[in-house]
Amino acid sequence: MTKIKVKISNRPQDKYTIFIKENCRDSLPDFLKKNLSANKYAILTDSKTKKIYGDALVKFLKKNKISAELISFEQGEKSKRLTTIEKLAEEMIEKNFDRNCALIVLGGGVTGDIGGFLASVFMRGISYIQIPTTLLAMVDSCIGGKTGVDLQCGKNLIGTINQPKAIFIDINYLKTLPQNQIINGLSEIIKYGVIKDKKLFKYIEKNLEKILDKDISALQYIIEKSIKIKVKIIEKDERELNNERILLNYGHTLGHVLEKMSNYTLLHGFAISIGMVMINRIAVEKKFMKEKDAERIKTLLKKAGLPITSMKKPEAKDILSDKKRSGNFINFVFAKKIGKAIIHQEKITDLQKYR
Repeated sequence: MTKIKVKISNRPQDKYTIFIKENCRDSLPDFLKKNLSANKYAILTDSKTKKIYGDALVKFLKKNKISAELISFEQGEKSKRLTTIEKLAEEMIEKNFDRNCALIVLGGGVTGDIGGFLASVFMRGISYIQIPTTLLAMVDSCIGGKTGVDLQCGKNLIGTINQPKAIFIDINYLKTLPQNQIINGLSEIIKYGVIKDKKLFKYIEKNLEKILDKDISALQYIIEKSIKIKVKIIEKDERELNNERILLNYGHTLGHVLEKMSNYTLLHGFAISIGMVMINRIAVEKKFMKEKDAERIKTLLKKAGLPITSMKKPEAKDILSDKKRSGNFINFVFAKKIGKAIIHQEKITDLQKYR
């Protein structure tokens, strides 16, 4: 089993471990008994994951003499609302959960965002662990402690930074993951290669077929590489105070706008893929980046099955709700070359001429 330690700068009490392995769920009961000792566990999942994995996890924990009960919400980004948090909290009260309980968050990125936020506010804060079931959640959304729900005007505009007590990444969950979800997660992994690790980018180029075929060794390699990159960043800059964590937003400012414009029918990784291509085009025109690198990135995204164009183009007004905006300016992440990215402040209205 691979173990990656996370140590948040200046907060040693928030250190935790990410466990990566096939069947690492089997290690969960011992970990809970030794490290959390909650009187009861609420397993939070969405309506779809509940049927596939949720019921089985409850039975598995009860078999190991751990009290657990499922709570769930309707699958999809549209559930990322404060009303969902309120409903789940009330359900937990009705089922006699208290401040001595803990939350097990089982599912993809939406579940992770909702679960981490719920844990941070229920009874003014309870412990939680993450068990991501999608590639996107494994390499991105479950790492770093960001939680949140959406407002009508934008994505993740209400939330907290709340680190889990542990993350269990069971590669076996990927065996039954739909192909479009493998591709969805691969977008974020390509992002890591572009901003921080040319070797990872080259590995994906060379092993793309194996990755798409769900080869376990290939998946484990890119998952571990991605997690190590993100962990190194958040350990230095958990709350985006010194710009290091902002690098993770490469492709995201425009990508989030595209998600919202699609009414969240466009998968996150698909939107980020288009966002990367768009921001690369701007980087080339501004002479931050060579066109051959932008084309190489676009070629890999296309070969991976990700979209690289959009019929709709973000307007300046669409970016005004972005969390990273300061007045009429916003910090954009540009790739200088594959493996290196920079942060550059842009006037939002000036972006129109690059559309």
